[in-house]
Amino acid sequence: MRITTLIVDDEPLARARIRGLLAQEKDFELVGEARDGAEAIEAVRELRPDLVFLDIQMPQVDGFGVVQAIGPANMPLTIFVTAFDEFALRAFEAHALDYLLKPFAVERFAGTLERVRQARGRELDTRLQERLEGLLESLGESSKYLERFVVRSGPKLRFVFPDEVDWMSADGNYVRLHSGGTSSLIRESMGKLETRLDPRKFVRIHRSTIVNVERIRELESVFQGEYLVVLQDGTRLSSSRAYRGRLESAMSIG
Repeated sequence: MRITTLIVDDEPLARARIRGLLAQEKDFELVGEARDGAEAIEAVRELRPDLVFLDIQMPQVDGFGVVQAIGPANMPLTIFVTAFDEFALRAFEAHALDYLLKPFAVERFAGTLERVRQARGRELDTRLQERLEGLLESLGESSKYLERFVVRSGPKLRFVFPDEVDWMSADGNYVRLHSGGTSSLIRESMGKLETRLDPRKFVRIHRSTIVNVERIRELESVFQGEYLVVLQDGTRLSSSRAYRGRLESAMSIG
């Protein structure tokens, strides 16, 4: 079975280099290329490749941002590509499958492909999630949490930063981000999203509602342990008794 492959790099020459070397390998099939992090996120989700060569340094959304947006559990086998040794070593030490340091030799590239073959053969790719999670953790405490939301808008991908979001609500199998009077849908469950948000900045007040703590203007106690949560823009949200402890802790009550 051929190993479907995606190349992600903002440098045309770098993409051409990998493309040319892959063309000589009968067991690898190039299924797509991406010029930046936004295109990479879309391509990984749509093409579902077995392998991705992922450049680390890219504008707006870098390689680590791609991993974070896709989620370690959904990433294919990943080979990090970088021109800076400090990033390459950090990725390697975090037990990524492998990395390529630009400019790389043909022999080094061949060795990387062999590691891919062995990983596929021994099913080591089942541990990819743990390796990528370790990578994100190695980048610092803040990297455990989402740094941006990826919103699909027709053929484009738009990015919304957590600090821009006032509150979030469950919308079927999606989550709706409310920001400055506008809203956007992201493909994520409320429960999973909660684990990827910084608890110092966001608090879940209801099974279908998460609020940016800095947007809360006042709390009004209603009945049986519930609160009416009023935001800076006047939005009024109801908290449930089940989440009272979280809300009070976030607001330093008690």
